[in-house]
Amino acid sequence: MCGIVGYLGARSPVPLLVDGLRRLEYRGYDSAGIVVPVNGRLEIVKAEGKLDRLVEVLQGRELAGVYGLGHTRWATHGIPSQRNAHPLLDAKGRLAVIHNGIIENFVSLKKRLAGEGWDFVSDTDTEVIANLVSSHFDGDLRVAVERTVAELEGMYAFAVLALESSEPEIVGARSGPPLVLGRGDGEQFLASDPTALLAHTREVVFLENGDLARLTAGGYEVWNSSGEPVERPIVRLNWDPVQSEKGGFKHFMLKEIHDQPQALQDTFAGRVDFESGEVGFDALELTSQEVAAIDRIHLLACGTSWHAALVGKFMLEELTGIPVEVDYGSEYRYRDPLVREGDLAVGISQSGETADTISAMEAAAQRGAKLAAICNVVGSQVTRLADGVLYTHAGPEIGVASTKAFTTQLVALYMLGLYLRQRLGRPVENALLADLAHLPQAVAGVVAGERDFEELAGHFFEASDFLYIGRGANYPIALEGALKLKEISYIHAEGYPAGEMKHGPIALIDKSLPVVAIATGERVFDKVLSNMQEVRARDGIVLAVTDRDAEALGGGADHVIRVPRVSELLQPIINVVPLQLFAYFVAVRRGADVDQPRNLAKSVTVE
Repeated sequence: MCGIVGYLGARSPVPLLVDGLRRLEYRGYDSAGIVVPVNGRLEIVKAEGKLDRLVEVLQGRELAGVYGLGHTRWATHGIPSQRNAHPLLDAKGRLAVIHNGIIENFVSLKKRLAGEGWDFVSDTDTEVIANLVSSHFDGDLRVAVERTVAELEGMYAFAVLALESSEPEIVGARSGPPLVLGRGDGEQFLASDPTALLAHTREVVFLENGDLARLTAGGYEVWNSSGEPVERPIVRLNWDPVQSEKGGFKHFMLKEIHDQPQALQDTFAGRVDFESGEVGFDALELTSQEVAAIDRIHLLACGTSWHAALVGKFMLEELTGIPVEVDYGSEYRYRDPLVREGDLAVGISQSGETADTISAMEAAAQRGAKLAAICNVVGSQVTRLADGVLYTHAGPEIGVASTKAFTTQLVALYMLGLYLRQRLGRPVENALLADLAHLPQAVAGVVAGERDFEELAGHFFEASDFLYIGRGANYPIALEGALKLKEISYIHAEGYPAGEMKHGPIALIDKSLPVVAIATGERVFDKVLSNMQEVRARDGIVLAVTDRDAEALGGGADHVIRVPRVSELLQPIINVVPLQLFAYFVAVRRGADVDQPRNLAKSVTVE
């Protein structure tokens, strides 16, 4: 979950490292640091807190080297402090390491190394890597890293440079968390996320698990876990670097909410022939026979992607008639899931590097499932693991709280349902496609009314608790709305099926509790309306997200949030957007750090 960046070339490394860390700060912001070899010394500059603090410390420092490493930290072992910040040196001060992940056997390794005379000055597991590499280093850094990796247990990615190397070099290793190389004109890059490299190169190489890589002035080399040289494919990213900037918005999250109309269109563009009704994907191909053999679909995800999977269950079961199970990736492999040969398991991950989702997909594959992935990042680990991929094409999502990744995942799940429906020989009626084509415009209409949500937030930003309720496919939207509010504003919020309110949560309702009710569609509208009346009868405050006029609610709401009406399977995509905007403006009014909420990181690459 930490951010790693490395540079080797002819330019001064410090500005490039800082720029890369700026683009990776969403991965961790407890501390930051850089290291640059200068005149036979490892010059390290570190600072506790966010990257701006490191930039302040760097003011006036002359670090004129040709290569270096940078790191932004999300603490796992050791409290956030300058002492625990990366890069970390070995006890002899001859090499520096930056690290993302967890070394599970660091206690035994540290005890052994300490017994051999190696000193430790931090509380981190990373320092074990530094001393272990140094203990094996005898002029050949690649060999030292290979020997080190052979002793490490856990999920990690790290990079190291050494003063005693015969030429400037950076050696990296990957076992779990992502590590990507960038190829420039006479210069090489390394990072934990391609976002850090977009301003300098579009040509990247994703390392596989067990890979080691060495960057030099002449290029890069990659070895697999057996020590054999391998060629990993060069992926040309089509992300525009400008997409990674705020584009005039105050926060990335607000920009990404506004990105959604275009992102939704990009997700289905070229995949749906609205004239013929055909749906197809370049990177996902299932035959009619394979689809007919599917007894069950397993949707595997974590966090916001898990909420997308819950909505996807409604979509897929209605469109295909195939039973769907939704599992937390973090729980799936620790039970004995019932998977039949030929079942379809779909991993859903924005980054494609979510450790728990990857483990769940591997467990499903071991039991005979065919793997598919819904992902935003080309070449990421879940896409390489899967037999087929449905890319969301949302573009970079920098804000930690997911917005456009969520809505594009819903579109992808809907299209997957249409695709499977066709393969089962069932027609895709025009009505199933008409609202999909209209979806970007409908979402744009909601986003255009953002000032209404700013005003509404002014009434509720001092609340201490919220309850979100919905039924059917809108119950997961209640969960997602509550998650958005709690993760960026730090207000306690819970999502509940509206019909379950009487089984406990109704005890919480009084005049101080705001209740957000999602009341759209036809199937359960009257039921939700009854639940809203139950809240009003107990002096609760009701905020209704609805596709009706206020009069249709029969006085059941104190505040009405109007949304456009689309088909019931696609309506959740519309309904979540006002909840995103409401959470955003509440967080802003509370003075919270919207893009980088405390204790959270964008990509959860460790268990």
